Amino acid sequence: MYDIVIVGGGTAGMTAAIYGLRAGKKVLLIEGTTFGGQITLSPHVENYPGIAEVSGSEFATAMAEQVSALGAELEYTKVKSVRKDGGNKIVVTEEKEIPCRTVILATGVSHRHLGVPREEELVGAGVSYCAVCDGAFFKGSDVAVVGGGSTALQDAVFLSEYCSHVYVIHRRDAFRGEKHLVETLSARDNVTFVLDSVVSEIKGTDAVESVGILNKKTGGTSELKVEGIFIAVGQKPNNDPFEETVKLNEEGYILAAEDCMTSCPGIFAAGDCRTKEIRQLTTAAADGSVAALAACRYIEEMDV
Repeated sequence: MYDIVIVGGGTAGMTAAIYGLRAGKKVLLIEGTTFGGQITLSPHVENYPGIAEVSGSEFATAMAEQVSALGAELEYTKVKSVRKDGGNKIVVTEEKEIPCRTVILATGVSHRHLGVPREEELVGAGVSYCAVCDGAFFKGSDVAVVGGGSTALQDAVFLSEYCSHVYVIHRRDAFRGEKHLVETLSARDNVTFVLDSVVSEIKGTDAVESVGILNKKTGGTSELKVEGIFIAVGQKPNNDPFEETVKLNEEGYILAAEDCMTSCPGIFAAGDCRTKEIRQLTTAAADGSVAALAACRYIEEMDV
C-alpha cells in the first residue's frame, strides 16, 4: 500500500513527492496530462529563487527527473474520485482503485480561455495568462489585458509599470473589480480602457501582432497593434472529482489553510487548487513541502 498518493504533477505535486520520498515514504504521483502543469507553457521563468532564467519546460523536466531518481512511481491517468476506507483512502482512476494511507490533492487550476482564433497557437508567443510571470518580457511594448475583475485590473497596473501602453478590454461598460484599481489606471497616461468590447481574434504568424476588437453595442470592429495579450477572465480549479470528499468554497477551491489540511483527515491540498491569496511557482513549491510533511505526521500519528 502507498503511504502517499499525490494527484497532480505540477510544481506543488512534485515538491510533495520529493519531501515524501526523502522522509522514506512510498509515493505514487499521478498526472493526467503533462508533468509540470501550467509552468510548461511559460517560455521563460525568472522569478524562482536561485535560478536566474530557465524555460518552464526545462524547469518541469528537471523536477520530474529529480522525483523519478528519488524512487517515486509515476502514473499517467485521470483520477475520478477519492473516498475514505476506514482509516485509509481509495484513489479511483479510470483503470483501477488504488489504496493508500494519505492523499495530497495538487490538481491546480485551468485558466479560462477566450476561444478565439490563434489563441492556442500563440500561447507563449505573446498570449499569456499570467502577467506577473511574463509581464517583464514586454517592457517597452504595447499590450492588451482582457477582463473586468480585480485580477485583470491588477495585471494592468503591474504591466503599466513596464509597458509602453496598456489597453484594458472589457465586455461591459463598467469594471467589476476594486474601485481604487480603476482609479489608479484612469490616472495613468499609458492606459486606455476599451469597454463594451470583446476580442474577436488574435493575429500573428509566429508571435502576437495585433488583436481584433468587436464593440458589442455598436457592432463596429477595430484592430489594436499589440505584442502581447494577457487574458484574465477567470480560473477554474480542477476539483470536481473531489467535491463529495472535501469541502470546497463557492468558487470550487478546496478549503485548506496554510497547513494544507482539508476537511477530511488524511487528505491534504497543495498549490493553486486550494484557497489562498497568491498563486505562484514559489507558493506552490511551499505548499508541496507543507502538505507532504503534514501527511508524514498524519501517518506517524496513525501508527502510534
